[in-house]
Amino acid sequence: MPKASRSKSTQRSFSRKAETIARQERRIQRTIERSDRHPPKKSDKAMQAGARIYPAPPFPKQHLSKPGREADLKLAPMYDAPHYKGSEKLLDKVALITGADSGIGRAVAVLYAREGADVAIGYLNEHEDAEETKRAVEKEGRRCILLPGDVSDAKYCRQAVKRTVKELGKLDILVNNAAFQEHVNAFEELTDEHFDRTLKTNLYGYFYMAKAAVPEMKNGSAIVMTGSVTGLLGNSMLLDYSMTKGGIHAFARALATHLIDKGIRVNVVAPGPVWTPLNPADRSSKAIAKFGGETPMKRAAQPEEIAPAYVFLASPSCSSFITGEVLPIIGGYSGG
Repeated sequence: MPKASRSKSTQRSFSRKAETIARQERRIQRTIERSDRHPPKKSDKAMQAGARIYPAPPFPKQHLSKPGREADLKLAPMYDAPHYKGSEKLLDKVALITGADSGIGRAVAVLYAREGADVAIGYLNEHEDAEETKRAVEKEGRRCILLPGDVSDAKYCRQAVKRTVKELGKLDILVNNAAFQEHVNAFEELTDEHFDRTLKTNLYGYFYMAKAAVPEMKNGSAIVMTGSVTGLLGNSMLLDYSMTKGGIHAFARALATHLIDKGIRVNVVAPGPVWTPLNPADRSSKAIAKFGGETPMKRAAQPEEIAPAYVFLASPSCSSFITGEVLPIIGGYSGG
């Protein structure tokens, strides 16, 4: 067959195959168009895939005064993780946890104790909450001390570390978790005082505490910081808070690299919405009723659902090759 004829034959073959593919595409399209006319119904219920059932909106309409006490919440956060069984992942370690009187910090303190660690509880002035956390830690058979004070005060941070080492013998794990959060409805509402308080607590506090802790830490020690989904995605009403959480992520990555030679790992847990006193002390009672409902799981997390990540990142048996990472726990991605 002449070359020109072969070329025409090949082109006709390509054309026939193209028509076949086009018909196939239209068949696929018609199938989906039929589905579009009668789409499957999606559940409006919150996803429940845990060891027990967790609350979903609507939450009780309640607004708390700063700094927010867990004892005042009408719906108590779930922190005790009864289905979590300890296995000595942190046996005889000593941990200092800031903001551990309530919320995520309390849940972390309880699981650290269940894994065999003694715990120092840093907190501002929520004494009733802190005493409850202390009782929960001691119930696990471990020692606990209370360290009230302001993390934005470098002297307090140095003293907290000093007392931890003196009373508990050493310092293996630092959890930087204390935070200040207050939304604004308009950019001009973000005053210098407001901005300064957020940065002093969320950035200076993390820096001061890490600076005080690192000289006391040895090879195999760990620092775990609480970041936020707002530091990954931003939040239109939490401009300063989002800034600090993004800063925490960057600080942790930089510090992790800096401390490689000392054998100290540094990582971040970045939660989405979690039912703690922090949010009812920020949002209005009306807004808090819907808290967490915008996540793909259609609910906020409970502290006990977040705390195991802090165990994982602190434990040398679980995460010895992990440093400088940010672990989002945000209840899923929307998928567009």
